[in-house]
Amino acid sequence: MKNFKLYLTIFLFLLLCLIACSPQKYIEAGLNGLSAWAFNVLPCVLPFMIISRLIIELGEVEKLTKPFSKPFKFLYGTNSSACYVFLMSILAGYPVGSKMTAELYESGKINLTEAYRMSSFCSNSGPMFIIGTVGCLLLKSPAAGAILFASHVLSALINGLFYRKTTAKNQPESGTFATKPQPATFSDVVLVAVQGILNVGAIICLFFIIIEALSPLFSLFPSPLVPLFEGMVELTRGCIDASTLPLYPAIIICSFLISFGGISTILQSKAMLKKLRMPSWLFSVQKLTQGIISAAITALLALAI
Repeated sequence: MKNFKLYLTIFLFLLLCLIACSPQKYIEAGLNGLSAWAFNVLPCVLPFMIISRLIIELGEVEKLTKPFSKPFKFLYGTNSSACYVFLMSILAGYPVGSKMTAELYESGKINLTEAYRMSSFCSNSGPMFIIGTVGCLLLKSPAAGAILFASHVLSALINGLFYRKTTAKNQPESGTFATKPQPATFSDVVLVAVQGILNVGAIICLFFIIIEALSPLFSLFPSPLVPLFEGMVELTRGCIDASTLPLYPAIIICSFLISFGGISTILQSKAMLKKLRMPSWLFSVQKLTQGIISAAITALLALAI
C-alpha cells in the first residue's frame, strides 16, 4: 500500500507538471469532460436523484415493492427494497443506484450485508445513455442500442447471483444510527442531490484530463485496445472512441465498458457508498464481473445484426 501511494503521488505530480506545461491542451480536455457531464449525465440523473430521495423520505418503499419481496430475498438475499433500487438504477443510470443503496442503509431500511449484496446488481447505466447516446448517436444503430441495454440488464441480474452470499465482515450490521435523523425538507433533498451531481461532474472532468495525459501511453497499443483502456478510465470517452471501430468489436467493447463503468464511474459510486465503508476491491470486482458477463451476452446477441 505504501508503494501504491508513492506511485500515485508521483503520477499526480507529473500530471500537475503536464498541465502547467500545456495548459490549453488540458483546459480543452477538462471542458470536454464538463460537456459530457452537462449533456449526458446532468439532465437525466439529477431529477432521479431528487425524486428517488423524496420517495425514500415518504417511507413507502416497502409497500411499493412488497410483491417482489420473496423473489428478491430468495435470489439475492435482500429485502424488497432491492427491487425498487434496481429498477431506479436501470432507469436513471450511474450513480443513482449506489446513492439509493446508501440512503436505505442510512435510514435503517436495510443492513450492511444487504447493502453489499445490492451493490452487485444495483449499480447500472440507464437507457438514455445506452440506447440514445451509445446506440443511436455513437454506433448509429438503434438495434445495437437495444442489444446493449438488454445485455446490461441481464448482466446485472446474473451478477447479483454471484454475490448473494456476500457478508459485511467486522462491520455493524444495523443501519439504524444512535440519533435518528430528522425528516428532510424539500430544500434539503435538493441540496444533497446537487452536491452529489456536482461531485460526479468534477470526477468526470478530472478523468478526461487524466486520459489526455495518458494518451501517449495508450497510443502504443493496437488501435482496438485504445478505446478499451480509455473506457476503463472514463466510460464516455471510451465509448466515443470505440464507435470508430467496426460495429461488432465496437458493440462488445461498449458493452463491457458500460457495465464495468470505468474507474471514474466506480469512484462516483464509491463516493455515494462512503458511509457503507465498503472495500474498494469488492465493488471493483463486482463491476468487473458484470462487465465480462455483459460483453459475453452482447457477443452472442450481436451476431444477429
